[in-house]
Order: sequence, then C-alpha cells, then structure tokens
Amino acid sequence: MAIVDLVMPKLGESIIEATILNWNKKVGDAVKQDETVLEIATDKVDSEVPSTHAGTITEILFNVNDVVPIGTVIARIDTGGSNANISTPAPQPVTQAPAPIQETPQPAQPTATVEVPYTPPATETTIPRASGSNNKFYSPLVLNIANSEGVNLSELENIAGTGADGRVSKKDILQYIADKRAGKVAPPQPQVAAAPVATTAPTQTVTTPEPVATPQPTAEPIITAAPQQQPATIISGNVEIIEMDRMRKLIAKHMVDSKHTSPHVTSFTEADVTNMVLWRDRVKKQFEKQVGSKITFTPMFIECITRVMKRFPMINASLDGDKIIIKKDFNIGMATALPSGNLIVPVIKGADMLNLVGLSKTVNNLADAARNNKLKPDDTQGGTFTLTNVGTFGSLMGTPIINQPQVAILAVGAIKKRPVVVETPEGDTIGIRHMMYLSMSYDHRIVDGSLGASFLTAVGKELEKWDIHREW
Repeated sequence: MAIVDLVMPKLGESIIEATILNWNKKVGDAVKQDETVLEIATDKVDSEVPSTHAGTITEILFNVNDVVPIGTVIARIDTGGSNANISTPAPQPVTQAPAPIQETPQPAQPTATVEVPYTPPATETTIPRASGSNNKFYSPLVLNIANSEGVNLSELENIAGTGADGRVSKKDILQYIADKRAGKVAPPQPQVAAAPVATTAPTQTVTTPEPVATPQPTAEPIITAAPQQQPATIISGNVEIIEMDRMRKLIAKHMVDSKHTSPHVTSFTEADVTNMVLWRDRVKKQFEKQVGSKITFTPMFIECITRVMKRFPMINASLDGDKIIIKKDFNIGMATALPSGNLIVPVIKGADMLNLVGLSKTVNNLADAARNNKLKPDDTQGGTFTLTNVGTFGSLMGTPIINQPQVAILAVGAIKKRPVVVETPEGDTIGIRHMMYLSMSYDHRIVDGSLGASFLTAVGKELEKWDIHREW
C-alpha cells in the first residue's frame, strides 16, 4: 500500500492560503487521477483541486470553511486501492501545555503579616483563540469573522454549531451576527460580584518579607483599565442590510492592503483615438467572420501598451523589500466585471508575443471564462501590469488601485466625440474627434512622477498613431 499526500496547490505569487468550500470526495471513496477532490476559494478566484494520483481517499485533514496555507497536506490517497487503515477526517489540533517553570529557592527571611482589604479582579476582555475553555475548536475563518465583528469567546462558545462534531461554521457565526444586529440575541451581560454578607469588608492575609535595609517609599499602584467593548452599531431608518459575500470581502481586504502597502500617485492624459475607432468600425465584421472572434478595443489597447512598456522597464516591475525586480515577461491583467458586480483580473501571458488576432482570442476567452466562473488558478496569476476599462460603464476617468505586487495600473475612460483643435501642415482647425482620457496609478516608492507621466504620455501617443490602413 503506497500512501501519497494531496497538498494545497500554489495558486499565485501573492496567494498564501485558500478556503475550502466543499469536499467532492469523502474518506473511502475511489478517485481517478485529475478527478476533482475539493473546491477552494481565494481572493482572486474559485477553483477545483484535482487528484494527483488514482486510488482511495484514506484521510481528510481539513473541514469545509477551514483556511489552509499553500503547500499544506490536505488529504492522503492510497494508490494501492486498499481500503485498509482508513482514518477518520480532521484530527483535532492538540494544545501542548507549557512546561512547569522551576523556581529558584530563595533564602528564608523574617516575615510579617499584613491585613489588606480584598479587591475583586477587574473584568477581562476575552480574545477568541483556536480552542475555547470548553475545548471547542474554531477554524481560522470563524475566528477572523469573530474578531472583525467584535464577537468575544463567551459568545462564540454559546453559538450552536451545525458543523462536524458540533463545530461553529461560517454560516453559524454569520447567522448569529445577523440575529445580534436585528436584536434577536440579547447582548452578553457583565458578571457582577455578589455583595459581601459581613458588615465589614472581607480581608485576606498576605505574607510579605520584612525589609532588611532601610524602608523605601512605596510606589503608587498602577491601575490599568480594562478595554471597553465597542457597542453594537444601531441602524435606524428605512434601510436594507446586505451581507458582503466572500469574494467582496476578500476584494475589500486586497484593496485596503494595497493602499497600506503602496503610496499611490495618479497621473492623467488624453488621447485622440479617432483612427482606432474608424479602423475598428471598418474591419469588425470581416474580422469576426474570418477569425471567429470579435474585435474589441481591449486587445488594441494592450498591443499599444506592451509596445511602450519595453521602453520603460521600471513600469513592468515589483518591489521586494529594498530590491526592485524588473520583469522580463509582459503579462497584462485585464480587470473584468462579473455578473455579481465583483471584479476579477485574468492575465494575458506573454502579451508582447501575440499579434492582434491572438490577443483578441485570448481576451475574449478569458472574459467568457470569468463570467461563467470557469477561470483556472493559473489564469489569474503572474500579472506584471494591469489595464482596467472604466469607460465600459460610461465613466470618463478613474483613479484605480494598484493590483499588488505590481507597481502600476492604467485605466481607460469612455470614448467621447468632442470638438478639439487639430494641427495640420496648413494650420490649425477645429474638428470633431473621438477623445479618451487615460489615468495611471503607480507606486511612488519605485515610479517617480516624471517616469509615470512620461510613460502615460507615450501610451497616449501610441494610441493616436494607430495605422488606419493596417491589416490585422
């Protein structure tokens, strides 16, 4: 019997963990090579994890909703086909007790007995841990939600879990939070010490060593106030409360982390894209008929951007501590809106090596896969620069947030007809032109204003000189 490990696969250079959404197989089930064993989710994409070998599932080490680091063993497969020695799923982590501290014996000294009033201890604020006082286990996902929503350990322990062995699942804690906000759950009451029966304050005997040297003044005791729990937000008026879905929460975290990581600067320019508009209008029917794919502006923009990026290598880079890593591959991410309203960024690998036909097919295939939730983990990793088309929704311009660990992101706005001054050899004239604003946010730790503005201006000029008579 040969046992092999199934590990959480690498899902991208910026992804360090994934959440288990569903197990498609259970212990004892036969599995074929490349057959889906479980479904996982990251902040970029939902994906399926296939089996690396054919055999029988003998052990499952994590449950649904558990957050698992990349490279961790998540299951074991018997490639010999035997069902012997099948283990039960999800062994519980054991908390090791700390070793006893050996005290150094001190020389005996004369002592005196002092009567001091008894003071009840201050109330502690409980921080949720991996296992509670009643030995319940809580997944990292549940603990993260509890910490972010202000649910303390005593509340967590009172939630009835519907998961395996009565564990509190993501659904359970989200339902508790919703009920708490709706007033269906009574807030936890602070414990009040019982009043003493005797008429005088109770005392306790404290044995202290008598001072050997001259007595020193006693310092005032330092009293630390217990942290106050923030009261629940009271929402009034005619409102509707919508819980953020998993992807929206992860996108929100990714955006906040990016702003905390990179000092953002945004530069703007405008471009006359009349030649691009007229060329596309002329060839789009014939292009679709011969190539079998629609021609949109996105591959046209990407072709121009990659051509300019080769002249500005610092734009195609990332930062690792105090080291600048210049990327030799030109992998362009394109921000794509999903039907749910969320955003995902599939990546066109080697965009500089593709002609316009190849770019069009790749862009359309990735966009279709994104909208139908069929992107693979490899489709969203390895990006070195990102393009987002805010003009798709009618916006003239935007200030996009950098997709870490990249150093820049370019946004193109809506194409609008405007009267502009056209310079000709015969003199200036007023003409109706198709104009578009471009904006680029960049990491000011690496990209200075002169470099960012120069690159953006060069992209605008590249768009303007599109050859209206070219073939594809």
